[in-house]
Amino acid sequence: MCEVAVFPGDVIVGDEEGVVVIPRALAVEAAEEALAQERREEFIMEKVRGGASIVGVYPPNEKTLAEYARWLDQKEGV
Repeated sequence: MCEVAVFPGDVIVGDEEGVVVIPRALAVEAAEEALAQERREEFIMEKVRGGASIVGVYPPNEKTLAEYARWLDQKEGV
């Protein structure tokens, strides 16, 4: 068991693996980073499902990061 202080306004997220308390002051930053990670994983899964080797795709190398930036620009432009 782990003890942690929880204050009004903190964000509490839980699933079958556990619970996380995000301090109110970090909630927006944590949500933005989580969304960015989800987008990267969506891109990576599209590449892998399309037949790309995992090498250089995960973790992404510079070429893959450049492809991701173009992919993201296209998604956000829609």
